[in-house]
Amino acid sequence: MPPDLTQLLPPEGTKIVIVLFLSFLVGLEREEHKAGADHYSFGGVRTYPLIGLLGYAAALLSGSQLWLVTAGFLVVGAFMLVAYRHKITSSDMAGATSEMSALITYLVGALVFYDYFWVATTLAVMSLLLLELKVGLESLATRTAPEEILTFTKFLLLTAVILPVLPDRAFGPFEINPFRAWLVVVAVCGVSYGSYVLQRVTKQAGGVLLVALLGGIYSSTVTTVALARRARQEERPHLFAGGILISSGVMYLRLAVLLAIFGRPLLLMLGPWFVALALGAALAGFLWSRVPDARSQKVKRQYQPKNPLELGTALLFATLFVVMVIATRLAITYLGRAGVFGLAAIMGVVDVDPFVLGIAQSAGTVTPLVLAASGILVTASCNNIVKGIYARSFADRRTGIQGLIALFLLAACGLVPLFFLG
Repeated sequence: MPPDLTQLLPPEGTKIVIVLFLSFLVGLEREEHKAGADHYSFGGVRTYPLIGLLGYAAALLSGSQLWLVTAGFLVVGAFMLVAYRHKITSSDMAGATSEMSALITYLVGALVFYDYFWVATTLAVMSLLLLELKVGLESLATRTAPEEILTFTKFLLLTAVILPVLPDRAFGPFEINPFRAWLVVVAVCGVSYGSYVLQRVTKQAGGVLLVALLGGIYSSTVTTVALARRARQEERPHLFAGGILISSGVMYLRLAVLLAIFGRPLLLMLGPWFVALALGAALAGFLWSRVPDARSQKVKRQYQPKNPLELGTALLFATLFVVMVIATRLAITYLGRAGVFGLAAIMGVVDVDPFVLGIAQSAGTVTPLVLAASGILVTASCNNIVKGIYARSFADRRTGIQGLIALFLLAACGLVPLFFLG
């Protein structure tokens, strides 16, 4: 409310105006719905403001004791029950949104009295949005497959259920922190899940390059294998080899995001190099894909990613991360620099994420920053070499050779920063 207007009214008068305004908005929306309905519908521009005022009056009379507010809520709920019963007897397609919004309007009036203005306004606005977006939300529900809802539920399980209950302190001689270990899992799964959602939303839209771009965020190794296998059918070596290179370039952006979350000092050292490698690979891959092939027909998109939020996979990743933390500390203690590079090379063949995040946890403490950064560069380049071998093994001859050469060159470029790390 403007300051000059609030000075004209007593404090309680200002609150009543707010209650009337918020409840009138809800009532106006319900009045429009009521006018377009061909069956009985509860309430409108008069009923909802009355319910809001009732909630405010009940709170005023209750003061610090909430029994009268609760009793008023039960009375309004009883009226809503009677109205809903009448509605379902007069129509086969009766919902309960009007009755629920009436209960919320009652609570809005009570919340305004107790000075919870932000909460009251938020409840009223969110109610309006949900009521107005009925068609869009119902359409979304029909378009969303049950397995997608299950996937999102798994994501919530990983983030909102498991993570908060884990202890945030170190245990054992290797100082394993369960909270941070699972936070790593959540971060990796979150990045992969974001890419998965984008690929599901775009469905058949876009082509090989879009698959390469989004797949590089999801998993550049899986995307390389998928594109290489598809290349056998299409006879478009430049297009698929360029896509494979783009996918591996995006991997560097993925690593930069993970380092931004778990290894800021390493990001400062490697971030500019990773961005340069990603942009260079993406540009080179795009230009190479534009080179004409013998066949020029449009390639339809077929590849769809698998669900990245399998609980078994999350537990396996958490185990790998803990193993990498322990292995990195042992390698530093007993094998030194050669041990870290050897471990980096081995993990480049398997999965770079556990090693990168594991060494990021010890960077600057157990592992010197320069050595940690060097190990990350080595494991990323080894991973590119392995993907080049995959491309040669699964694709047709021309695509495989082009992909192999491109990824070997990217691996070599990925090692260049080693000469500048001091």
